Amino acid sequence: MRFGKHAAMRIFKPLAAPGRGRYDRAWTIQSDPSTLPPSRTRAASPKTRLPKAAPKKAAAKPAPKNARRNRRSAEDIRPKIVQAAAEEFKRRGYTGATTAAIARKAQVTEAQLFRYFASKSNLFRETVFEPLDRHLQNFIQEHLGSAGTGRDLTGNTDLYTSELQRFIRDNSRMLTSLVMVQTYDAGTEHGLGRIDSLNRYFEHGAAAMRSRFKGKPPVAPELMVRLAFVLVLGSGMFREWLFPKGLAGEAEIEAAINAFVRKGLSVNG
Repeated sequence: MRFGKHAAMRIFKPLAAPGRGRYDRAWTIQSDPSTLPPSRTRAASPKTRLPKAAPKKAAAKPAPKNARRNRRSAEDIRPKIVQAAAEEFKRRGYTGATTAAIARKAQVTEAQLFRYFASKSNLFRETVFEPLDRHLQNFIQEHLGSAGTGRDLTGNTDLYTSELQRFIRDNSRMLTSLVMVQTYDAGTEHGLGRIDSLNRYFEHGAAAMRSRFKGKPPVAPELMVRLAFVLVLGSGMFREWLFPKGLAGEAEIEAAINAFVRKGLSVNG
């Protein structure tokens, strides 16, 4: 029996049959690994190192039971939404602005936004007129209240009418968009009188007029304040149509509107 030339050492080892007390004739041949060709040798595989377990993080301490979230009140949330909406509507227009972007800017969720404003069109309407109502209240407090400047009624009328004209000019694009929304938005109740902030504006204006008269005025202040407003609103929104270039200067137009409003209010004395 002949073996290959690389088998330098032959060792015959009997195999014990399991469960028997004698040897079987099966034999194995073991050779010296150093004498075998490279193809028949196996490199010893290094021991696999298991990754070390990451250290356990300390468990977060539970919040105390009496801890409370800092909840913002409606008086804080609503003005933030209105301010964010005004910026978005002026920047992107009514169609370009989204309630999602407005909510992010105001740091509220869309669900919170819709708790205060039923729809995008409702938010748009309130965004236009709510600042106007706040301005009127501040004006009344500063100029017509007990701590006012003492300016006479004529001076105060001219001052406020001029400020109202500037408001209309600065927001003419949004007001024009508002007219379109009121007309074409299927989910909108038509009529500017249904806008809450505008109604409050008329109520505050009528109350200020009524406080200046004794007894019953010839023309109801609730009607007078609306007529004065629509005059200024129309002259501002349709300024280019009503006052073409060369007809009169800006200061002259403003003074004429002030005089017209003042004359109309003088009906009540």
